[in-house]
Amino acid sequence: MMDLDERNVSGCGLSSMMNKKRVKVDGQAITKSMRNLRERGNGLGAGFAAYGIYPDRKDYFAFHLMYDSKDAKKNTEDYINNYFHISSKEPIPTRRTESIIDPPVFWRYFVLPQEKFLPTDGDSEEDFVIKKVMHINTGIEGAFVVSSGRDMGVFKGIGYPEDISEFFKIEEYKAHTWIGHSRFPTNTPGWWGGAHPFTILDWAVVHNGEISSYGINKRYLKMHGYNCTMQTDSEVVAYLFDLLIRRHRIPLEYVSDILASPFWKNIDLEEEDQRQIRTALRMVYGSALVNGPFAVIIGHNGGLMGLSDRVKLRPMVAARDGDWLYISSEEEGIREISPSVQNVWHPRAGELVVGELEKN
Repeated sequence: MMDLDERNVSGCGLSSMMNKKRVKVDGQAITKSMRNLRERGNGLGAGFAAYGIYPDRKDYFAFHLMYDSKDAKKNTEDYINNYFHISSKEPIPTRRTESIIDPPVFWRYFVLPQEKFLPTDGDSEEDFVIKKVMHINTGIEGAFVVSSGRDMGVFKGIGYPEDISEFFKIEEYKAHTWIGHSRFPTNTPGWWGGAHPFTILDWAVVHNGEISSYGINKRYLKMHGYNCTMQTDSEVVAYLFDLLIRRHRIPLEYVSDILASPFWKNIDLEEEDQRQIRTALRMVYGSALVNGPFAVIIGHNGGLMGLSDRVKLRPMVAARDGDWLYISSEEEGIREISPSVQNVWHPRAGELVVGELEKN
């Protein structure tokens, strides 16, 4: 029996799968993969993100909410009604599970911002949504936005991956991209909102490691309107990807140069053009540099990515099998769902693994 108070700083299990042609599979495969990585967790948190699960409502922002009380639900719904058109709302289906004790209440809302509130100062519809999500998480007691992207959703909580999968009936959802996490908390408490994945809009991040630059990253993100509220260092990664790629439009090939920047001694050895670019990125985005041991998998509506720190102090394995891309913390997490896969590799330290979905 594993001691729940034990700390294992190299723990956390990560697994993911993406079909570039948008072929969908149900949640049994990712659950099977995560069950195989069970020893990397200790029951204090697990979760899944799924993409393509709401095709009939794909134009709406899908808000997944957890509530601790009836007042929290009423206050949140009043707030959402004030700023959004609600196309539909419903409880997120769950089942009684022996290992899940006293869970929060989960609802989902399919919404669009009311046009009269949309910003005219250059901000986008997505920026408006972020501000409202941040307000709910910081200003309404007992309410928490689990995810807020289009045509995707996050299902997470306290338990092992198979417990969370059973509780949320993951096998009933079909998605073209899945990411999963089994958490072994290091410096942060285990609570329902603090389980992985961490999200903003359609960005969902699972993380193994410890971000020692959390304080700097948190202050930098606050300057850009992101409030860290989840009591964990991993949260900053989701916001950094949104800031760099969606808002600042940084090309993917340079994202790793910001988040997992090469050492100065290596930048100095580059050809002049590349040296100038990487020097400029390091100077402009120095506060976005993520320090400490980490391996992250990032899901979004365009595909799947994986990135490890510049020394690769946390494991990451990738594989391709036809139209499928897999990224995991261990090869066995991949072979559990694709036993005969041949194209397996260990990404280099700081290398961004990218899988892109084909256009519809």
